[in-house]
Amino acid sequence: MSKIKEAFAHGKAFIPFVTCGDPDLETTGKIVREMAANGADLIELGIPFSDPTAEGPVIQGANIRALAGGVTTDKIFAFVEELRKDVSIPMVFMTYANVVYSYGAEKFISTCQRIGIDGLILPDLPFEEKEEFLPLCRQYGVDLISLIAPTSADRIAMIAKDADGFIYIVSSLGVTGVRTQITTDISAIVKVIRENTDIPCAVGFGISTPEQAAKMSQYADGVIVGSAIVRQIAEHGRDSAAPVGEYTKKMKAAI
Repeated sequence: MSKIKEAFAHGKAFIPFVTCGDPDLETTGKIVREMAANGADLIELGIPFSDPTAEGPVIQGANIRALAGGVTTDKIFAFVEELRKDVSIPMVFMTYANVVYSYGAEKFISTCQRIGIDGLILPDLPFEEKEEFLPLCRQYGVDLISLIAPTSADRIAMIAKDADGFIYIVSSLGVTGVRTQITTDISAIVKVIRENTDIPCAVGFGISTPEQAAKMSQYADGVIVGSAIVRQIAEHGRDSAAPVGEYTKKMKAAI
């Protein structure tokens, strides 16, 4: 059974995102442990990439800072191995297809299995091209997470039928970032997903306040928050762990 299912076994899941190595890996480790201690059900770890097309300025800034600090994929693998000694909740990588290609897909995905990464989110991988990675992911038991956007209308059923782990519903068009309002009809998307699969679905892109999280969790099985957390890390730097832990507790309580 997919370990990711566990994240959705205790009511609505809160799924925070953090960019590995911003401001440094030691701080990322403290932040992840605080998130886990304060109610995060699954954590998305971003592997920085020099051209993160899906990201808004906040997460782009984090990518730039992490890469400037000398973070590499190998260092992140070693970091996760260390984390897994005391962090047991499901964790997934979020990165770009290019990062996996250039590392070598089989080497990358088999390493994920070895270090205890439960899934992989590649926002720039079109559904039509997922065969490049899907067989390897299934071979090594790493869930390749499908994304469904508001524009996926006629493809929602097709994507849902083939999904592993959980489905990532992109709440808004455009890049990641905090939104004041989310206008997409999430309930309509969830309805089509439900007709085709019982895999959990979580909503991300633009959620930052407990009110937004509470509203989105009425429709979906989980809520994903990235930019709002990364912004706090940009503000507090090496002292981010405590404020991010507090924020995690508030968001989990809201859903």
